[in-house]
Amino acid sequence: MLVSKNPVETNKYELIVSVPAEEFAAACDKVFKKRAKQFQVPGFRKGKAPRKTIEKLYGEGVFFEEAVNDVAPVALQAAYDESGLEIVVRPEVEVTAVSKEEGVTMKATCIVKPEVVVKNYKGIKASKDVAPVTDEEVDAEIERMRNRNARTITVEDRAAANGDIVNIDFEGFVDGKAFEGGKAERFNLTLGSGQFIPGFEDQIVGHNTGDEFDVNVTFPEDYQASELAGKPAVFKCKLHEISAKELPALDDEFVKDVSEFDTLDDLKADIRSKLTTSKENAANTAFENTLIDGVIANMEGEIPEEMFDARADEMVQDFEYRLSSQGMSLDVYMQYTGSTRESLRASFKEQATRQVKVALALEKIVEAEGITATDEEVEAEVAKLVEQYKSQNITAEQIKAAMGDQLKNDIAQKKAVELIKSTAVAE
Repeated sequence: MLVSKNPVETNKYELIVSVPAEEFAAACDKVFKKRAKQFQVPGFRKGKAPRKTIEKLYGEGVFFEEAVNDVAPVALQAAYDESGLEIVVRPEVEVTAVSKEEGVTMKATCIVKPEVVVKNYKGIKASKDVAPVTDEEVDAEIERMRNRNARTITVEDRAAANGDIVNIDFEGFVDGKAFEGGKAERFNLTLGSGQFIPGFEDQIVGHNTGDEFDVNVTFPEDYQASELAGKPAVFKCKLHEISAKELPALDDEFVKDVSEFDTLDDLKADIRSKLTTSKENAANTAFENTLIDGVIANMEGEIPEEMFDARADEMVQDFEYRLSSQGMSLDVYMQYTGSTRESLRASFKEQATRQVKVALALEKIVEAEGITATDEEVEAEVAKLVEQYKSQNITAEQIKAAMGDQLKNDIAQKKAVELIKSTAVAE
Protein backbone atom coordinates (compact mmCIF):
# COMPACT_ATOMS: atom_id res chain seq x y z
CA MET A 1 0.00 0.00 0.00
CA LEU A 2 1.05 3.61 -0.61
CA VAL A 3 1.84 5.36 2.67
CA SER A 4 3.00 8.74 1.34
CA LYS A 5 4.01 10.62 -1.81
CA ASN A 6 6.63 13.31 -1.33
CA PRO A 7 8.15 15.63 -3.98
CA VAL A 8 11.89 15.92 -3.34
CA GLU A 9 13.12 17.71 -6.48
CA THR A 10 11.71 18.86 -9.79
CA ASN A 11 10.26 15.78 -11.52
CA LYS A 12 11.32 13.52 -8.64
CA TYR A 13 9.16 11.94 -5.95
CA GLU A 14 9.72 9.57 -3.06
CA LEU A 15 7.00 7.03 -2.42
CA ILE A 16 6.83 5.24 0.91
CA VAL A 17 5.30 1.81 0.36
CA SER A 18 4.40 -0.79 2.97
CA VAL A 19 3.49 -4.46 2.99
CA PRO A 20 1.33 -5.34 6.04
CA ALA A 21 2.69 -7.75 8.63
CA GLU A 22 0.12 -10.46 7.90
CA GLU A 23 0.87 -10.36 4.15
CA PHE A 24 4.60 -10.51 4.79
CA ALA A 25 4.13 -13.38 7.27
CA ALA A 26 2.24 -15.35 4.61
CA ALA A 27 5.07 -14.71 2.14
CA CYS A 28 7.65 -15.94 4.67
CA ASP A 29 5.60 -19.07 5.30
CA LYS A 30 5.44 -19.71 1.55
CA VAL A 31 9.22 -19.40 1.29
CA PHE A 32 9.69 -21.73 4.26
CA LYS A 33 7.54 -24.44 2.64
CA LYS A 34 9.47 -24.07 -0.61
CA ARG A 35 12.94 -24.17 0.97
CA ALA A 36 12.46 -26.37 4.06
CA LYS A 37 14.17 -29.37 2.44
CA GLN A 38 17.35 -27.34 1.97
CA PHE A 39 17.99 -27.05 5.71
CA GLN A 40 19.80 -29.72 7.72
CA VAL A 41 18.86 -29.42 11.40
CA PRO A 42 20.33 -31.80 14.03
CA GLY A 43 17.66 -34.13 15.45
CA PHE A 44 15.35 -33.80 12.47
CA ARG A 45 15.14 -35.57 9.15
CA LYS A 46 16.01 -33.28 6.25
CA GLY A 47 13.02 -31.08 5.45
CA LYS A 48 11.11 -31.98 8.64
CA ALA A 49 12.41 -29.29 11.00
CA PRO A 50 9.78 -26.76 12.18
CA ARG A 51 10.06 -23.20 10.93
CA LYS A 52 10.73 -21.79 14.42
CA THR A 53 13.60 -24.22 14.88
CA ILE A 54 15.17 -23.21 11.56
CA GLU A 55 14.77 -19.51 12.40
CA LYS A 56 16.33 -20.05 15.83
CA LEU A 57 19.30 -21.85 14.27
CA TYR A 58 19.83 -19.66 11.18
CA GLY A 59 18.36 -16.38 12.38
CA GLU A 60 14.88 -14.88 12.42
CA GLY A 61 15.38 -13.24 9.03
CA VAL A 62 16.47 -16.37 7.17
CA PHE A 63 13.39 -16.19 4.91
CA PHE A 64 13.05 -12.40 4.80
CA GLU A 65 15.04 -11.59 1.65
CA GLU A 66 13.24 -14.03 -0.61
CA ALA A 67 9.87 -13.10 0.90
CA VAL A 68 10.54 -9.41 0.26
CA ASN A 69 11.45 -10.21 -3.34
CA ASP A 70 8.14 -12.05 -3.66
CA VAL A 71 5.87 -9.34 -2.26
CA ALA A 72 7.69 -6.18 -3.41
CA PRO A 73 6.80 -6.15 -7.15
CA VAL A 74 3.04 -6.35 -6.59
CA ALA A 75 3.09 -3.86 -3.71
CA LEU A 76 5.24 -1.38 -5.62
CA GLN A 77 3.16 -1.57 -8.80
CA ALA A 78 -0.03 -1.00 -6.80
CA ALA A 79 1.62 2.03 -5.16
CA TYR A 80 2.75 3.42 -8.52
CA ASP A 81 -0.79 3.11 -9.86
CA GLU A 82 -2.28 4.68 -6.74
CA SER A 83 0.19 7.58 -6.84
CA GLY A 84 -1.12 8.80 -10.20
CA LEU A 85 2.43 9.68 -11.23
CA GLU A 86 3.59 9.20 -14.82
CA ILE A 87 6.85 7.43 -14.03
CA VAL A 88 9.32 7.45 -16.93
CA VAL A 89 12.38 5.70 -15.49
CA ARG A 90 12.57 2.47 -13.50
CA PRO A 91 12.36 3.64 -9.86
CA GLU A 92 15.21 3.09 -7.42
CA VAL A 93 13.84 1.02 -4.53
CA GLU A 94 15.32 0.77 -1.05
CA VAL A 95 13.97 -1.54 1.68
CA THR A 96 14.06 0.62 4.79
CA ALA A 97 12.52 -1.73 7.39
CA VAL A 98 11.63 -5.42 7.67
CA SER A 99 10.15 -7.20 10.67
CA LYS A 100 7.55 -9.78 11.58
CA GLU A 101 5.69 -7.23 13.66
CA GLU A 102 5.59 -4.34 11.16
CA GLY A 103 5.97 -6.08 7.80
CA VAL A 104 8.01 -4.36 5.06
CA THR A 105 8.58 -0.67 4.39
CA MET A 106 10.19 0.50 1.13
CA LYS A 107 11.19 3.82 -0.35
CA ALA A 108 10.84 4.20 -4.14
CA THR A 109 12.52 7.18 -5.80
CA CYS A 110 10.56 7.95 -8.96
CA ILE A 111 11.38 10.14 -11.95
CA VAL A 112 8.21 11.51 -13.56
CA LYS A 113 7.56 12.93 -16.99
CA PRO A 114 8.50 16.62 -17.04
CA GLU A 115 6.09 19.33 -18.03
CA VAL A 116 7.38 21.04 -21.17
CA VAL A 117 6.17 23.93 -23.30
CA VAL A 118 6.75 24.04 -27.06
CA LYS A 119 6.48 27.46 -28.67
CA ASN A 120 6.46 28.54 -32.30
CA TYR A 121 6.49 25.07 -33.83
CA LYS A 122 4.65 26.35 -36.89
CA GLY A 123 6.31 28.41 -39.59
CA ILE A 124 9.87 27.30 -38.81
CA LYS A 125 12.33 28.33 -41.51
CA ALA A 126 14.78 25.77 -42.88
CA SER A 127 16.83 25.33 -46.03
CA LYS A 128 15.91 22.63 -48.49
CA ASP A 129 18.27 22.18 -51.37
CA VAL A 130 18.28 19.26 -53.79
CA ALA A 131 21.50 19.33 -55.79
CA PRO A 132 21.12 18.23 -59.42
CA VAL A 133 22.64 14.92 -60.46
CA THR A 134 25.76 15.50 -62.54
CA ASP A 135 27.08 13.50 -65.49
CA GLU A 136 30.14 12.69 -63.37
CA GLU A 137 27.97 11.05 -60.72
CA VAL A 138 26.20 8.92 -63.31
CA ASP A 139 29.52 7.93 -64.88
CA ALA A 140 30.95 7.06 -61.43
CA GLU A 141 28.03 4.70 -60.77
CA ILE A 142 28.56 3.02 -64.13
CA GLU A 143 32.25 2.61 -63.30
CA ARG A 144 31.29 0.92 -60.06
CA MET A 145 29.11 -1.47 -62.05
CA ARG A 146 32.01 -2.19 -64.40
CA ASN A 147 34.32 -2.85 -61.44
CA ARG A 148 31.81 -5.24 -59.88
CA ASN A 149 31.72 -7.16 -63.14
CA ALA A 150 35.45 -7.03 -63.88
CA ARG A 151 37.53 -10.17 -64.29
CA THR A 152 41.03 -10.69 -62.91
CA ILE A 153 43.81 -11.50 -65.37
CA THR A 154 47.46 -12.40 -64.79
CA VAL A 155 49.92 -9.73 -65.96
CA GLU A 156 53.15 -11.01 -67.51
CA ASP A 157 54.30 -8.26 -69.85
CA ARG A 158 54.88 -5.33 -67.47
CA ALA A 159 55.90 -4.30 -63.97
CA ALA A 160 53.50 -3.90 -61.06
CA ALA A 161 51.48 -0.68 -60.93
CA ASN A 162 49.07 0.93 -58.49
CA GLY A 163 45.73 -0.86 -58.61
CA ASP A 164 47.32 -4.24 -59.34
CA ILE A 165 47.00 -7.23 -57.04
CA VAL A 166 50.42 -8.68 -56.22
CA ASN A 167 51.09 -12.06 -54.65
CA ILE A 168 54.17 -11.76 -52.43
CA ASP A 169 56.27 -13.33 -49.71
CA PHE A 170 57.67 -10.95 -47.14
CA GLU A 171 59.55 -11.00 -43.84
CA GLY A 172 60.27 -7.94 -41.71
CA PHE A 173 63.41 -7.17 -39.71
CA VAL A 174 64.13 -4.49 -37.12
CA ASP A 175 67.76 -4.03 -36.06
CA GLY A 176 68.58 -7.12 -38.11
CA LYS A 177 66.13 -9.34 -36.20
CA ALA A 178 62.86 -10.77 -37.48
CA PHE A 179 59.85 -9.61 -35.44
CA GLU A 180 56.61 -11.37 -34.62
CA GLY A 181 53.78 -10.86 -37.11
CA GLY A 182 56.10 -9.54 -39.81
CA LYS A 183 56.14 -12.59 -42.07
CA ALA A 184 53.72 -14.00 -44.64
CA GLU A 185 53.85 -16.18 -47.75
CA ARG A 186 51.76 -15.94 -50.89
CA PHE A 187 50.00 -12.84 -49.56
CA ASN A 188 47.65 -10.98 -51.92
CA LEU A 189 48.03 -7.21 -51.66
CA THR A 190 46.26 -4.55 -53.72
CA LEU A 191 48.77 -1.80 -54.43
CA GLY A 192 47.52 1.64 -53.46
CA SER A 193 44.98 0.27 -50.98
CA GLY A 194 46.86 1.60 -47.95
CA GLN A 195 46.60 -1.80 -46.27
CA PHE A 196 50.26 -1.74 -45.22
CA ILE A 197 52.27 0.96 -43.47
CA PRO A 198 53.15 4.06 -45.56
CA GLY A 199 55.83 3.48 -48.17
CA PHE A 200 55.54 -0.32 -48.33
CA GLU A 201 53.21 -0.59 -51.32
CA ASP A 202 54.93 2.26 -53.22
CA GLN A 203 58.22 0.31 -53.23
CA ILE A 204 56.59 -2.72 -54.86
CA VAL A 205 55.44 -0.62 -57.80
CA GLY A 206 57.85 -1.08 -60.72
CA HIS A 207 58.97 -4.60 -59.82
CA ASN A 208 58.34 -7.59 -62.08
CA THR A 209 57.22 -11.14 -61.44
CA GLY A 210 60.08 -13.16 -59.90
CA ASP A 211 61.88 -10.12 -58.45
CA GLU A 212 63.38 -10.35 -54.96
CA PHE A 213 63.95 -7.00 -53.27
CA ASP A 214 64.03 -5.08 -50.00
CA VAL A 215 61.40 -2.60 -48.84
CA ASN A 216 62.64 -0.01 -46.38
CA VAL A 217 60.03 1.68 -44.20
CA THR A 218 59.63 3.31 -40.80
CA PHE A 219 56.78 2.35 -38.51
CA PRO A 220 54.51 5.28 -37.51
CA GLU A 221 55.05 6.79 -34.07
CA ASP A 222 51.50 5.78 -33.08
CA TYR A 223 51.80 2.21 -34.37
CA GLN A 224 49.68 -0.23 -32.32
CA ALA A 225 52.67 -2.47 -31.48
CA SER A 226 54.58 -0.12 -29.18
CA GLU A 227 57.84 -2.09 -29.53
CA LEU A 228 57.87 -1.25 -33.26
CA ALA A 229 56.54 2.31 -33.13
CA GLY A 230 58.87 4.81 -34.79
CA LYS A 231 61.51 2.21 -35.74
CA PRO A 232 62.99 1.65 -39.22
CA ALA A 233 62.41 -1.79 -40.71
CA VAL A 234 63.52 -3.81 -43.73
CA PHE A 235 61.11 -6.22 -45.42
CA LYS A 236 62.65 -8.85 -47.66
CA CYS A 237 60.13 -9.52 -50.43
CA LYS A 238 59.60 -11.82 -53.37
CA LEU A 239 56.99 -11.05 -56.02
CA HIS A 240 55.29 -14.23 -57.31
CA GLU A 241 52.48 -12.90 -59.47
CA ILE A 242 50.89 -9.70 -60.72
CA SER A 243 47.15 -9.57 -61.41
CA ALA A 244 44.97 -6.80 -62.69
CA LYS A 245 41.29 -6.12 -63.15
CA GLU A 246 40.04 -6.15 -66.72
CA LEU A 247 36.95 -4.02 -67.00
CA PRO A 248 34.22 -5.02 -69.45
CA ALA A 249 33.71 -2.82 -72.49
CA LEU A 250 31.17 -0.06 -71.91
CA ASP A 251 28.61 -0.86 -74.61
CA ASP A 252 25.06 -2.07 -75.05
CA GLU A 253 26.09 -5.71 -74.59
CA PHE A 254 27.48 -4.88 -71.16
CA VAL A 255 24.23 -3.09 -70.31
CA LYS A 256 22.18 -6.14 -71.28
CA ASP A 257 24.38 -8.37 -69.13
CA VAL A 258 24.13 -6.31 -65.93
CA SER A 259 20.66 -4.75 -66.11
CA GLU A 260 17.16 -5.03 -67.51
CA PHE A 261 17.93 -2.34 -70.10
CA ASP A 262 19.03 -2.72 -73.72
CA THR A 263 21.04 0.46 -74.27
CA LEU A 264 23.61 2.51 -72.40
CA ASP A 265 21.40 5.60 -72.69
CA ASP A 266 18.52 3.77 -70.99
CA LEU A 267 20.80 2.62 -68.16
CA LYS A 268 22.15 6.14 -67.64
CA ALA A 269 18.62 7.52 -67.51
CA ASP A 270 17.65 4.97 -64.87
CA ILE A 271 20.75 5.71 -62.80
CA ARG A 272 20.07 9.45 -63.02
CA SER A 273 16.48 8.89 -61.88
CA LYS A 274 17.54 6.79 -58.89
CA LEU A 275 20.26 9.23 -57.88
CA THR A 276 17.75 12.08 -58.11
CA THR A 277 15.32 10.22 -55.87
CA SER A 278 18.11 9.46 -53.42
CA LYS A 279 19.13 13.12 -53.26
CA GLU A 280 15.52 14.20 -52.82
CA ASN A 281 15.08 11.74 -49.95
CA ALA A 282 18.30 12.93 -48.33
CA ALA A 283 17.22 16.56 -48.69
CA ASN A 284 13.81 15.80 -47.21
CA THR A 285 15.41 14.01 -44.27
CA ALA A 286 17.83 16.89 -43.67
CA PHE A 287 14.95 19.37 -43.95
CA GLU A 288 12.87 17.41 -41.43
CA ASN A 289 15.80 17.09 -39.01
CA THR A 290 16.41 20.82 -39.19
CA LEU A 291 12.76 21.48 -38.41
CA ILE A 292 12.82 19.09 -35.47
CA ASP A 293 15.97 20.79 -34.18
CA GLY A 294 14.03 24.05 -34.38
CA VAL A 295 11.17 22.55 -32.39
CA ILE A 296 13.59 21.34 -29.71
CA ALA A 297 15.20 24.77 -29.55
CA ASN A 298 11.75 26.28 -28.91
CA MET A 299 10.93 23.80 -26.11
CA GLU A 300 11.12 24.90 -22.49
CA GLY A 301 11.19 22.60 -19.49
CA GLU A 302 13.50 20.89 -17.03
CA ILE A 303 14.15 17.38 -18.30
CA PRO A 304 15.63 14.89 -15.80
CA GLU A 305 19.08 13.62 -16.71
CA GLU A 306 17.88 10.13 -15.71
CA MET A 307 15.64 10.07 -18.81
CA PHE A 308 18.65 10.56 -21.07
CA ASP A 309 20.62 7.90 -19.21
CA ALA A 310 17.76 5.41 -19.39
CA ARG A 311 17.38 5.92 -23.14
CA ALA A 312 21.15 5.45 -23.63
CA ASP A 313 20.91 2.16 -21.70
CA GLU A 314 18.06 1.05 -23.97
CA MET A 315 20.17 1.85 -27.03
CA VAL A 316 23.03 -0.27 -25.69
CA GLN A 317 20.57 -3.12 -25.17
CA ASP A 318 19.24 -2.68 -28.72
CA PHE A 319 22.81 -2.73 -30.04
CA GLU A 320 23.52 -5.90 -28.05
CA TYR A 321 20.41 -7.53 -29.55
CA ARG A 322 21.47 -6.59 -33.11
CA LEU A 323 24.92 -8.06 -32.47
CA SER A 324 23.43 -11.30 -31.15
CA SER A 325 21.22 -11.60 -34.24
CA GLN A 326 24.47 -11.52 -36.25
CA GLY A 327 26.04 -14.22 -34.11
CA MET A 328 28.29 -11.98 -31.98
CA SER A 329 28.07 -11.25 -28.28
CA LEU A 330 28.55 -7.77 -26.86
CA ASP A 331 31.48 -9.02 -24.76
CA VAL A 332 33.32 -10.24 -27.87
CA TYR A 333 32.58 -6.96 -29.67
CA MET A 334 33.96 -4.93 -26.76
CA GLN A 335 37.05 -7.13 -26.65
CA TYR A 336 37.77 -6.56 -30.36
CA THR A 337 37.09 -2.82 -30.26
CA GLY A 338 38.65 -2.09 -26.88
CA SER A 339 35.40 -0.54 -25.69
CA THR A 340 33.39 -0.99 -22.49
CA ARG A 341 29.69 -0.88 -21.71
CA GLU A 342 30.27 2.55 -20.19
CA SER A 343 32.03 3.89 -23.29
CA LEU A 344 29.29 2.48 -25.53
CA ARG A 345 26.69 4.13 -23.33
CA ALA A 346 28.59 7.42 -23.59
CA SER A 347 28.73 7.12 -27.39
CA PHE A 348 24.93 6.83 -27.51
CA LYS A 349 24.28 9.65 -25.02
CA GLU A 350 24.00 12.52 -27.52
CA GLN A 351 21.61 10.58 -29.74
CA ALA A 352 19.62 9.42 -26.71
CA THR A 353 19.31 13.00 -25.44
CA ARG A 354 17.93 14.17 -28.77
CA GLN A 355 15.45 11.29 -28.98
CA VAL A 356 14.06 12.03 -25.51
CA LYS A 357 13.66 15.73 -26.33
CA VAL A 358 12.00 14.98 -29.67
CA ALA A 359 9.55 12.56 -28.06
CA LEU A 360 8.57 15.06 -25.35
CA ALA A 361 8.16 17.88 -27.86
CA LEU A 362 6.04 15.83 -30.25
CA GLU A 363 3.87 14.51 -27.42
CA LYS A 364 3.18 18.10 -26.39
CA ILE A 365 2.28 19.11 -29.95
CA VAL A 366 -0.01 16.09 -30.26
CA GLU A 367 -1.74 17.18 -27.07
CA ALA A 368 -1.97 20.85 -28.10
CA GLU A 369 -3.34 20.07 -31.56
CA GLY A 370 -5.66 17.27 -30.44
CA ILE A 371 -4.04 14.86 -32.89
CA THR A 372 -5.27 11.27 -32.76
CA ALA A 373 -4.77 8.03 -34.66
CA THR A 374 -7.80 6.38 -36.23
CA ASP A 375 -8.51 2.65 -36.04
CA GLU A 376 -7.94 2.45 -39.79
CA GLU A 377 -4.49 4.04 -39.44
CA VAL A 378 -3.59 1.64 -36.65
CA GLU A 379 -4.66 -1.37 -38.73
CA ALA A 380 -2.66 -0.11 -41.71
CA GLU A 381 0.45 0.30 -39.52
CA VAL A 382 -0.03 -3.19 -38.07
CA ALA A 383 -0.28 -4.60 -41.60
CA LYS A 384 3.04 -2.95 -42.50
CA LEU A 385 4.72 -4.46 -39.45
CA VAL A 386 3.28 -7.90 -40.20
CA GLU A 387 4.78 -7.69 -43.69
CA GLN A 388 8.09 -6.42 -42.29
CA TYR A 389 8.37 -9.36 -39.87
CA LYS A 390 6.85 -11.92 -42.20
CA SER A 391 9.92 -14.16 -42.04
CA GLN A 392 9.47 -14.43 -38.25
CA ASN A 393 5.78 -15.38 -38.55
CA ILE A 394 4.68 -12.58 -36.21
CA THR A 395 0.92 -12.05 -36.28
CA ALA A 396 -1.12 -8.85 -36.08
CA GLU A 397 -2.46 -9.91 -32.69
CA GLN A 398 1.07 -10.37 -31.32
CA ILE A 399 2.09 -6.92 -32.55
CA LYS A 400 -0.95 -5.29 -30.97
CA ALA A 401 -0.37 -7.10 -27.69
CA ALA A 402 3.32 -6.14 -27.61
CA MET A 403 2.95 -2.50 -28.59
CA GLY A 404 -0.43 -1.57 -27.09
CA ASP A 405 -1.07 2.17 -27.16
CA GLN A 406 2.43 2.80 -28.48
CA LEU A 407 1.12 2.25 -32.02
CA LYS A 408 -1.39 5.06 -31.64
CA ASN A 409 1.23 7.30 -30.05
CA ASP A 410 3.69 6.67 -32.88
CA ILE A 411 1.11 7.45 -35.55
CA ALA A 412 0.03 10.62 -33.75
CA GLN A 413 3.63 11.79 -33.49
CA LYS A 414 4.17 11.16 -37.20
CA LYS A 415 1.14 13.35 -37.86
CA ALA A 416 2.69 16.02 -35.65
CA VAL A 417 5.86 15.91 -37.76
CA GLU A 418 3.77 16.28 -40.91
CA LEU A 419 2.05 19.31 -39.36
CA ILE A 420 5.42 20.88 -38.60
CA LYS A 421 6.58 20.22 -42.18
CA SER A 422 3.37 21.46 -43.81
CA THR A 423 3.60 24.81 -41.99
CA ALA A 424 7.36 25.22 -42.40
CA VAL A 425 9.00 27.76 -44.67
CA ALA A 426 11.52 26.19 -47.03
CA GLU A 427 14.38 28.49 -47.97
